[in-house]
Amino acid sequence: MHTRHYQVILVLIVYITLVACTELTFELPDNEKQCFYEDLDSGVKFDIDFQVIAGGNYDVDCFVTDPMNNVLYQERKKQYDSFSHTTTSKGVYKVCFSNEFSTFSHKIVYLDFRMGEERPLLPDMNRATALTQMESACLSIHEILKVVTDSQTWYRLREAQDRMRAEDINARVSYWSIGETLFLFAVSIGQVLMLKSFFSEKKINVNTST
Repeated sequence: MHTRHYQVILVLIVYITLVACTELTFELPDNEKQCFYEDLDSGVKFDIDFQVIAGGNYDVDCFVTDPMNNVLYQERKKQYDSFSHTTTSKGVYKVCFSNEFSTFSHKIVYLDFRMGEERPLLPDMNRATALTQMESACLSIHEILKVVTDSQTWYRLREAQDRMRAEDINARVSYWSIGETLFLFAVSIGQVLMLKSFFSEKKINVNTST
């Protein structure tokens, strides 16, 4: 019985570590486009989630094409979005992000690409008999872990976005403070020169009267 429990736990651990997905965060300079390619078989479902973490108005153009270069998805100036599709032909599918509409805003984009149907957690999950208490507990833990993973990803994105905004505000405040300091310095010098000119004019007038 204990051996069976250890096998179930081992399957759970292996399943968690072998989830078929790709997560990445990449930089997208202004006036540039970046594409990602994936060779997929026919009948494979894939899901795409993306979000602009930093830069400009937090927007980007995104489009997905199939091996025949047919557009499956196309959205412009999106901050975040999701897309799901089941392939109808085998070949290379392309996911592109474009920042060509921006002339100076550098973007940072998060991408989550998942493909394939979710496999059964246990090899004999489809059997007619009911699951044991241990197997049911493993399934519950698995679902909770998926929720935890999604929550961690969301909080990670929020933290990165808030950090970028805080750094941007800090830089603006620093530049504004430097500008104010230079302005006050220039005003002080101007006032000193103006006062000095007043005394110089008075001295000239006194000498003329004499």
